[in-house]
Amino acid sequence: MRVEDEIRAMVAALPPGDELEARHRAECLDWLASTDDIFRRAKPRTPSPHLVAYFLLRDDHDGALLLVDHRNAGMWLPTGGHVEPGEHPTDTVRREVVEELGVPAVFAPTHGERPAFLTVTTTVGRPEDRHVDVSLWYVLSGRRDQPLTPDPAEFREVRWWTPDEVRAAAAGTVEPHLTRLLSRL
Repeated sequence: MRVEDEIRAMVAALPPGDELEARHRAECLDWLASTDDIFRRAKPRTPSPHLVAYFLLRDDHDGALLLVDHRNAGMWLPTGGHVEPGEHPTDTVRREVVEELGVPAVFAPTHGERPAFLTVTTTVGRPEDRHVDVSLWYVLSGRRDQPLTPDPAEFREVRWWTPDEVRAAAAGTVEPHLTRLLSRL
């Protein structure tokens, strides 16, 4: 099976957690049915939309989440990256967690190697760089005390947030869909 077909099947099997995710899922499935060009070919936005894999490193003991102050986005986000041409999003997670944090991917048992969430969003930044990211969100198991080697070229800072801190964050400072995913976890 081609990776594009695997991605379609994975998205179709992802149960939406709320009305917005149901709309995003339908939009994503329409997009996937209309094209095979789902991978970013040229930075920052060709083609638009394109596929992204987010991964939320979560401490299983207290539910804390590792977020990064992303230089380009200007807000606190989960880590992740663009899915390379022909790459399966699960392999993107494995690759990116090593590149961005210096640790191996340990998929949370609750979701395994399947995405837990889906979003379709327009990026922030300069108007000429804006594009649509179709993001599959994975949940990884981690620990607050595990050693990390964050990528200083991409992140100003990394830190663990409690779910309450995420919910209380000022609008525009934290990835806006994150609280919706928290309600599912």
